Formats: sequence, structure tokens, C-alpha cells
Amino acid sequence: MSSGPIGIFGGTFNPIHYGHLRSALEIRERLGLAEVRLMPSARPPHRSAPDCSIAERLEMVRLAVAGEPGLACDDRETLRAGPSYSVDSIRELRQEVGPETSLCLVMGADALLGLADWHQWQLLTDYAHLVVIARPGWHFPSSGAVADWLQPLLCEQVDELLGRPAGNVHLLQLRPLDISSTEIRELIAAGRSPRYLLPDPVWSRIRSAGLYGYNQAAQT
Repeated sequence: MSSGPIGIFGGTFNPIHYGHLRSALEIRERLGLAEVRLMPSARPPHRSAPDCSIAERLEMVRLAVAGEPGLACDDRETLRAGPSYSVDSIRELRQEVGPETSLCLVMGADALLGLADWHQWQLLTDYAHLVVIARPGWHFPSSGAVADWLQPLLCEQVDELLGRPAGNVHLLQLRPLDISSTEIRELIAAGRSPRYLLPDPVWSRIRSAGLYGYNQAAQT
């Protein structure tokens, strides 16, 4: 168990790629976190279920972070029945690490804009800080239920954020890497190679398991 502040980076990771990994690494370094845990969503409540099984997506995340200090795979959403609600995951994690450890739940700007549709969304900051990842020039919403909730929680200083276990919202702008899981799946289904968009062990797993319509005969 990590003894310092922890980041939780969730997603379907269908499949995980270098955009995810570079973001996780920058988040850890920029915020001074002891660890960032990549947490595959088993049954995402806000989108259709991925065609690729959670067991395969979990294995690809494990392969992707193997040997990288400070990055880890968190399988807790694969062990729970029902929809994979983030509030349940961070509530569990808070119970594990105790009341003092700083927890940072990472989400994209698009996810924040749809936060009002999340299960028990207003409880998220009871258990963790929210770290919102956005492209340069993006700003928090200025009106609506989410904006009203956010306003008193905003925190610009990282040292202030990590000095508390939970309760704040922080905006972090990262290097944009224009890689998408959708594009990777389409390349594979079309018989083209996604190499250099994702780690080689992940690409090897996709090939060996025949994921995303991979057809060995069609690949050069």
C-alpha cells in the first residue's frame, strides 16, 4: 500500500494506449503523487458495455504498467457486481487507506461536464479530490448545478490540494496526445497495425487473443 497521496485514473481502457499512460505519468509527476492507479471500469454506467471483456481489458492494463514505478492497476471494479460507480470505488479505497491519505480522482473535462448524471456525484469529494484533465484554454463551467457545486471547492495550488485528504477540485492541463482507443480498434478491424500507439505487450496480447477483430492472415 502506498504511503503517500494516490491518484485514481478510471476508464474502459479499451484498449489502453500511450495517451492514457503518458497522462498517468504526468499526473503523478505534476501532482507529486506516490502512485497513480489505473482502474478499468467493469460495467460503465454511462456508456454501452465494451465488446472486449473486462478480464482482457484488465490484463492489458496490467501489461501496460508492468515495471513502471508509480503506476499500478486497480482491479476493484472487476470484483464488484452491478454498475461500476466511481463513488463506490473511492469509498472503498478511502476505507482501505484511512482518513488522512490524500486521494485524487482523475477525470476528463467532458466527464466533468456530465457529472450531474453520475451516481451520487455530490458525494465524490467526501472521499477524494477531483482532478480535472483539460486541454489548454479550457475553463470550468460557469452556470448550472455542477458549476454551483464546484465553485466553493476549486483549488489552484497543488500543495494545498495534497495537504488535505479530500474535498477540492483542481484543473490540470497536460500534454495532448491525440490517440484514441476507437481509432486503435478501427485500425485493427481494418487489418492495419496500431503499433507505436500502444505498448508492445498490449499489442501482443491483442494479437494472441484475437481481440478487436484481429485477423492474423490480414496483418503484414
